Amino acid sequence: METRGLDPVPDEERTGRVRALFPTWAAANMTVLLLTVGAGLVVLNRLSFWQVLVVAVTAPLVSFGLVGFVSVAGKRGGAPGMALSRAVFGQRGNLAPGALIWVARWGWETMNAVTGAYALLTVGDVLFGVRTTPALIMGTLLAFVAGSFLLSGLGLRALRVCCIWSAYLFGAFSVLVLGHLAVTAPWRLVLDRPPGPASMVIAGIGILTAGGISWAPSGPDFTRYLPRTAPGPALVAFTVGGAAVVLLPMVLMGAVMAEATPALAVTGDPVSFIGALLPTWLSVPYLIVTITGMVLINAMSMYSAGFTAQTLGFSLPRAWAVGVNAAISLFLGALLMMVASSFIESFVSFLNLLAVTFSAWIGVFATDMLRGRSYDPVALMDTTPASAYWYTGGVAWTAVAAWAAGLAVGLLFTGVEWFTGPLAGTWPGRSGLGWAVTVLVSGGLYAALPRPGRGRGAAAPLHI
Repeated sequence: METRGLDPVPDEERTGRVRALFPTWAAANMTVLLLTVGAGLVVLNRLSFWQVLVVAVTAPLVSFGLVGFVSVAGKRGGAPGMALSRAVFGQRGNLAPGALIWVARWGWETMNAVTGAYALLTVGDVLFGVRTTPALIMGTLLAFVAGSFLLSGLGLRALRVCCIWSAYLFGAFSVLVLGHLAVTAPWRLVLDRPPGPASMVIAGIGILTAGGISWAPSGPDFTRYLPRTAPGPALVAFTVGGAAVVLLPMVLMGAVMAEATPALAVTGDPVSFIGALLPTWLSVPYLIVTITGMVLINAMSMYSAGFTAQTLGFSLPRAWAVGVNAAISLFLGALLMMVASSFIESFVSFLNLLAVTFSAWIGVFATDMLRGRSYDPVALMDTTPASAYWYTGGVAWTAVAAWAAGLAVGLLFTGVEWFTGPLAGTWPGRSGLGWAVTVLVSGGLYAALPRPGRGRGAAAPLHI
């Protein structure tokens, strides 16, 4: 079990390898939600197969390109992302974006837990004809959340081992599914579908990118054990490659499946269609493997959530700090499964809000990296006024102001199921680019403002 928390990893323990990032980010995308999104691109966005291909190629390049870039900070500073964020926002100033990101993780873990529970219910239905009841829903949801919590508590080494084996199994069964679709899919209907509006292509890229960039604050959590000499370009390449190798075929598979099952895009249960479209010998093991992948996704998110909770002042070991997230995702998951009428609408709405939340932090943090930030390991852990990252009253006001401005402007361009900003009807809003506006505003404003001075009484930093 990993016992290290927020404290930076010393040089002698930095023995990780860059290539380990490939299965890590492959596992982070092993969710059947991508099939649902792929179907939505065809049914709701009215895109052709070739337009879906453009979306599926572009989105991971943009989103996980950003994740990979932010991950470079992990090997520079050797600490989790939200701990490194203290150097940017200040010891107290980091509480605002940290709290919002922590709350956003509740939603991400809830959505993934619900999908995993649906997959478990589907396996029971296909194999044994088990009818869904409220008690069974709660039981499967509890099992999924408990598995995620236990794995995240073990730490990074256990996650890496599971990611490697899960990626191999998922890849093997995905090849079988692709082969089955290649033989049985109505390819004439798939390929003859007329192209949709270009604005819907951009909107599709925005939706998929929104999900990917939510991993950016977690990126350094998985690179802090890399030596400082690890090449940055390779780090970015393995991050993008691991995500794309899963995301691309999954989205395309969803687009092909939508021709036979268009209701997939608006169903309240996003995975039950697999049992109908695939033979039992393939659908059951495929669902079991994807359930494993979704447990890993939640475990990775909870792993990072533990660090975030610690930066907010929770004086618990990392393994127990994630328990709060587990309990909340269990409650919200039960509410979503029993109340929500359309899973995909709830999911897309959540992704858009999630993207704006994370993008405000990304714009400031990434711009700070471009300014050549180096990290003081002592100051990161010192939460007193003596810290080099205390700034003014514990707050780097320029960074917090840029973050808040980017968040506010991004919400103006966001229109979702529960909230519509006054500029949501403009081209960026209709195209799902509220997150891009957020990055540009927060990053641009932070670049224009002067960098904050060091905290009073701070010693000269030991750069790492």
